[in-house]
Order: sequence, then structure tokens, then C-alpha cells
Amino acid sequence: MLHFGTSVRMRRMKRRTWLRAAPLSLLLPAGLAEAMERAFLQAPSGISNAGEKGRGEAMGESGKVYELRIYHAAAGKLDSLVARFRDHTDKLFAKHGMKSVAYWTALDEPAKSSMFFYILEHPSREAAAANWKAFQDDPEWQTVKAKSEENGKLVEKVDSTYLTLTDWSPQPRV
Repeated sequence: MLHFGTSVRMRRMKRRTWLRAAPLSLLLPAGLAEAMERAFLQAPSGISNAGEKGRGEAMGESGKVYELRIYHAAAGKLDSLVARFRDHTDKLFAKHGMKSVAYWTALDEPAKSSMFFYILEHPSREAAAANWKAFQDDPEWQTVKAKSEENGKLVEKVDSTYLTLTDWSPQPRV
């Protein structure tokens, strides 16, 4: 099938490019993109001078990554999931070298009653994998998880996406 001379490969590349360039507001529930921007941005606009640009480039070269995690809570369990993070999980993340950037709940349905969002900062993808393994193997985490799920699991599904800053992005505040 012809698409005005555009090959299938080119159409796929354009779609992937669009997804990478798409504003978060098109990909995330209402209100979340704005909250993420407020949490991440130190300045109201992009990098404004050469010194700041150099810092952004250095950060990109360092291997530092951010992990966006979206939890789809089991029916009626969102409050319990948020409480587990507030009371236990966040402290355990820090124990295992996982730096929390911010946590969010949605303002509008349907996400409001069923989704929990957060971003972690990792020194690298390799460090993220090692830290997640150590976290999952931690007996304290296993106890917390088991106790919090005595009346049923809290999470139906987890989406995880690793992100890297663009060379022109302001540094996140953490």
C-alpha cells in the first residue's frame, strides 16, 4: 500500500519521533503533566545561557536516568497503596539508593480513583536494575508488602518508563 511515496519504515520512524516529542499532556491524564513540569523545572523557560547548557549536556553524558512509574491500583485500594508509599516504600527506596523526585495522584477520573504516579532518579540504568533487585530482596520490604496485602493485592499493573533529560532541559529540583 502506498502512502504518497512514504515507506513503512519512514512512517514508523515519524510515529516514534512524534511519541518522543509529544507533550506530556497528550500522554498523561489531565493535571499530571502540569504537576510534573512544576516539580521538574527550576526556571520558567529552557536553558538560558552557555553555562547552564553545559550543565545540561554534562548531565546527559553522566548516564543519569529518571524512571516514571505508573501504578494501576486494584479496585478500592488506591488509598492503601499511597499509605504504603508514604509510610514505608519511600524510606526503603532511599535505603537502596533510589532517589524520589515526586509522587502524584490524578485530579480527574478515571485515573483519580485508580492510578498512582511517581518518578525516581537513578545514576544509570545499571544502577536502577541493581537497586530494584536489592529493594525487592530486602526482608523489610517483603514484610511490608505482605502485611499491606493481607486483604488482597494493592496493584494490578505497573508501567515503567526510563527517561533521560534532553541537552537543553533545565535540571530537575530534587
